[in-house]
Amino acid sequence: MELMTMKTSTAKSSSNHLRSLKLAALAIGSSFVLAGCAGNPPTEQYAVTQSAVNSAVSAGGTEFAAVEMKSAQDKLKQAEIAMHDKKYDEAKMLAEQAEWDARVAERKAQAIKAEQAVKDSQKGVQELRQESQRTVQ
Repeated sequence: MELMTMKTSTAKSSSNHLRSLKLAALAIGSSFVLAGCAGNPPTEQYAVTQSAVNSAVSAGGTEFAAVEMKSAQDKLKQAEIAMHDKKYDEAKMLAEQAEWDARVAERKAQAIKAEQAVKDSQKGVQELRQESQRTVQ
């Protein structure tokens, strides 16, 4: 009878020990995965953001959407600093925000330029009408 109790006790302690090892391995593995994510610089996002900022500048963002462009450029600079400091989560967040600010600036500049083109066209039509009325009289 005593031998039986001893086997049960040993089996329970081995089972608890094995469970503890599994939990420890899971915890260590999870921390490596999280550290791996945090350890990767967001270079792809940074490149996308840089491209978006360049597109916005080309579209006239600095002239027609100065506030949005300044915001995009400031956030891009902050993202660059965060990447340099290895604060990759912060860098990614700032780069994403800068990308969207740049996209807003680009769209706003395009809209303003399109609006100006419409006004110029309307003015041209008006001038043609006036010219045609003068020649008829």
